[in-house]
Amino acid sequence: MAQVKRIRRAVSGILILDKPHGFSSNAALQKVRWLLNAEKAGHTGSLDPLATGVLPLCFGEATKFSQYLLDAEKGYATVMHLGVTTTTGDAEGGVLEQREVTVGREQLEALLPRFRGPIQQVPPMYSALKRDGQPLYKLARAGEVVEREARSVTIERLELTRFEPPFADLSVTCSKGTYIRTLVEDLGQALGCGAHVAELRRTQAGPFGLEQAISLDTLLQAHEEGGAEALDRFLLPVDCGLEHWPAVQLSEHSAYYWLHGQPVRAPEAPKFGMLRVRDHEGRFIGIGEVTDDGRIAPRRLIRS
Repeated sequence: MAQVKRIRRAVSGILILDKPHGFSSNAALQKVRWLLNAEKAGHTGSLDPLATGVLPLCFGEATKFSQYLLDAEKGYATVMHLGVTTTTGDAEGGVLEQREVTVGREQLEALLPRFRGPIQQVPPMYSALKRDGQPLYKLARAGEVVEREARSVTIERLELTRFEPPFADLSVTCSKGTYIRTLVEDLGQALGCGAHVAELRRTQAGPFGLEQAISLDTLLQAHEEGGAEALDRFLLPVDCGLEHWPAVQLSEHSAYYWLHGQPVRAPEAPKFGMLRVRDHEGRFIGIGEVTDDGRIAPRRLIRS
């Protein structure tokens, strides 16, 4: 008997998932996409299977703006296990070396300023970065180690919140592309005892925090009680990740031409930069950029 193809729904919006432990970001995305029965979906930056916490998932038209959430600042709470290094830099890897922990709280706190601000990081082998089309983690599992160039990242905030050797809790706010595993490994190396990530929880992704995050259990229960449509109440507006951008509202005449790819003028537009654009009825219709002559050029449009 031929299998009936599932007809997916054209839903749009952003769902802030509290990613559970043990799921890759893509596995979590596909699970929620299945629950929503959504036609199109994407996530906004990978979290390791070990990690939990804030994972914005974009559906439908919101996928057009996922890059801006990928680029956003992130926040983490992590538990550093001193004295033990692992193959992956976290608790999921095999133990490489164990050393006695003789450092104190004062020594660790004195080290932290060295890792604040712009720093250089060498991405870990166990990462989703690709070399010749192959993810590094696949090469690492095959026993290969390839040279990786250091990358510039920024640690906006790095604070010690608890110290009970051999464990230390850190609160981190950082730029995109920062590897907390690498940060913890580098701290451990600088302390002379080594370290790895025992626990990791993302507390912030751009404008979204844990207070907005929905657990997978909550989504599963809602689906059981009301099907895919019952999850629609958890979807945030398509442009909610861009609320720090200025917004302009176009007249009906201007919105028509703008939606057909034409730059237009708006009396209240800023003099430069990116902005959210709404039509005469206040509906979000896409993002634009102010040109040198003061007009608003369309950059990404919402499908009506």
